[in-house]
Amino acid sequence: MTRIRREVLTLPAAELGPDNPLPALRPLDEVHRIDGRERTDLPADMARQLGHEPLRSLLPARVRDGYGRTRAPRALDALVIENDRLRATVLPGLGGRIVSLVHLPTGRELLYRNPVFQPADFALNGAWYSGGIEWNIGATGHTTLSCEPLHAARVPAPDGGEMLRLWEWERLRDLPFQVDLWLPEGSGFLYAGVRIRNPHERPAPVYWWSNIAVPEDRRVLVPAEEAWHFGYERRLSRVPVPSYDGIDRTYPLNSRYAADYFYEVPDGRRRWIAALDADGHGLVQTSTDVLRGRKLFVWGSGPGGRRWQQWLTAPGTGGYCEIQAGLARTQLEHVPLPAQSEVSWLEAYGPLDTPSTGEWTDVVGAAEQRLAAALPRARVDEAYAAWKPYADTEPGTALAAGSGWGALEVLRTGLELPGTPFPESTLGAAQEPWRQLLRTGVLPEPRPGRPPGPTPVSPPWRDLLETAPATAHTEYHLGVAQWHAGDRAQAVRSWERALRRAPEPWPPLRCLAVADQEAGHHERAAERYADAFRDLCRDGHDDDGTRTAAVAALGRETLEALLRVRRTAQARSVWERLPAAVRLRGRFRLLLAELLLAEGRRAEARAVFDAGFEVADLREGAEDVGRLWNRLTDEPLPARYDFRMRPDTG
Repeated sequence: MTRIRREVLTLPAAELGPDNPLPALRPLDEVHRIDGRERTDLPADMARQLGHEPLRSLLPARVRDGYGRTRAPRALDALVIENDRLRATVLPGLGGRIVSLVHLPTGRELLYRNPVFQPADFALNGAWYSGGIEWNIGATGHTTLSCEPLHAARVPAPDGGEMLRLWEWERLRDLPFQVDLWLPEGSGFLYAGVRIRNPHERPAPVYWWSNIAVPEDRRVLVPAEEAWHFGYERRLSRVPVPSYDGIDRTYPLNSRYAADYFYEVPDGRRRWIAALDADGHGLVQTSTDVLRGRKLFVWGSGPGGRRWQQWLTAPGTGGYCEIQAGLARTQLEHVPLPAQSEVSWLEAYGPLDTPSTGEWTDVVGAAEQRLAAALPRARVDEAYAAWKPYADTEPGTALAAGSGWGALEVLRTGLELPGTPFPESTLGAAQEPWRQLLRTGVLPEPRPGRPPGPTPVSPPWRDLLETAPATAHTEYHLGVAQWHAGDRAQAVRSWERALRRAPEPWPPLRCLAVADQEAGHHERAAERYADAFRDLCRDGHDDDGTRTAAVAALGRETLEALLRVRRTAQARSVWERLPAAVRLRGRFRLLLAELLLAEGRRAEARAVFDAGFEVADLREGAEDVGRLWNRLTDEPLPARYDFRMRPDTG
């Protein structure tokens, strides 16, 4: 039977650091999007889902950009689930990631196992790390829960053993979800039963991709003859599989540039994808048919892709690619989930041994036969049917605790969610003001000198803020909720009212500066940013790093706004007021080089590059470093700064 136990995993790890305390009024740049004109030649259902309720902001999530690149041994709480054939290691405190899946009879690691924990700016809200199997829910991109804790507990399994249940409340779409992991006795496959519920009286857009990192010296097999190719040029085009432009793209290292391949698995064909080494050993993932999409992501063999691979792990570690499975054909789509309904499916992960070389049709056919012998399609459907009644089973022994946001929603709505309890005992400091608003109708004032806490932004919370006494603090949060709803004029009016009453004006001033930028008023935005930063710096007290995080975040935005309108003297004044430790960060070394160049001090700006820096929160697909280098010199971009992922950038 399945055994579940606790374990401590010690890795060289960077600290996550504090969250960015400024409300995320705009989404971070997400590379997985296309121009509307590109949709005209796409299938009707795909085109419709590509435009279905994209994110307007990251709210209510916060940006996680407080991490660095200094790693030290760190103990991570892990949960191990195993039988006599497989051992899976799960990190409940970091998104419920399966970081290792070992085939015990051979000792083979079936996944790409990252030997370090190194956050990088790939998630929708920033911090993300590579390796293992991650559960992506919310919106196009890596989930905001990538580095967040999930609830975890033991639950009875259909075969009389135990399952490991992971669950949380996903806040971008306000949807609870769960992942049930179990290993039937003697099974060579890990099962994952997944359920997403929409308990609301309105439809909700749903996104899900199970993302599996595997070593890149593999061939990827999938039952498809065509794929949708998406590169960082942000175009979606149909290509043949396995080869196009004379190159077999099912070998990840054959592509020069980073790219996605979303496979067209024909209707009625079994859904599966595998990654096998030259000897035919590797991993296969299959599922019930609801999880229709299959994808390969490659970094490519070019210098930018190689640099990213080095960036995400330790020197000497091999590279990886990703095989994925999702609800839609592509990751650019969101699927509508009707009100008061749910969607669920079952996935299976295990070893596959079959030839990986040869003619595509023959190799895929042989792999399909081998999969059918190891795990018949009917058995997956039967396992799903057996699991479904257990999805509502109340968890037993608690193994890890997630956030208190689900408990707050249950407290507000009185929802009953069998199988995924969100007890009031999980409420924490971030939820406490909102619990008081629910109980008293009044939002309590924050502690003096601290940045405002996070804002719940769904319509019911906005209604509660509208009826609460109109203090500066309430008006500030109301403006954030209105902004999220798309009512930007009302948001600006709320922030203007907050500004007239606020003992500390910088929070609404910063929001108004963002609103100015979005409206194209960049001069006024720069002025408001400068005023907000000056106000924030009046009080230097900081007992837990929160205010320093605010100074760094607002300082960065202020410098960028001032440099945009060529106010170099004001930008220099902001730079001088930054704490010394903040000025040493890689992001701020890059800003210093830009400031020096704006001041006409080209040689000093070049010296910043020559001295070396690392921008810990460099965004996936970002070209900031290369663009600034090209303004400084005609010399080739040094390899240490080359993160370019598109062919048209060199």
